[in-house]
Amino acid sequence: MIEGVELKKLKVIPDERGRLMEILRVSQTKIAPQQVYLTTAYEGVVKDKDNFHMHKSQTDFFCCVKGKIKLVLVDARDSSKTKNEVNEFEIGEENFSLVTIPKGVLHAFKSLKGEAFIINSIDHEYNHKEPDEFRIENRYYDWDTLRPLNK
Repeated sequence: MIEGVELKKLKVIPDERGRLMEILRVSQTKIAPQQVYLTTAYEGVVKDKDNFHMHKSQTDFFCCVKGKIKLVLVDARDSSKTKNEVNEFEIGEENFSLVTIPKGVLHAFKSLKGEAFIINSIDHEYNHKEPDEFRIENRYYDWDTLRPLNK
């Protein structure tokens, strides 16, 4: 596992009215979220296919609440013990999970089942004038075969 990445399996509590799932507790994270947003991807679409993206000062708390995605992380941090390591996660309806993506870790995802709905809680508000978002050419992952490159 990439240094600093965390995977928390989420428990779904069903009853006769529906389901409840607790996604994030600030007391269980090391950083308090400052913004929460929803992003979606249609089935088969890769968000950031050609260019993975990362943040220099932002940590993401990523959860797919509808559909299913393949989330791919690449450690791009020069000082990390796990530099260049690739992690793959299939998260969503059959595997509800919260993935912590530390700053400096590249990420991208593909919707595998239906329109995927992802809730992302971040520890810095998005700054439209100076976005903390950096794109790196994808030389890590083959989205057609769903396998890392050069392995």
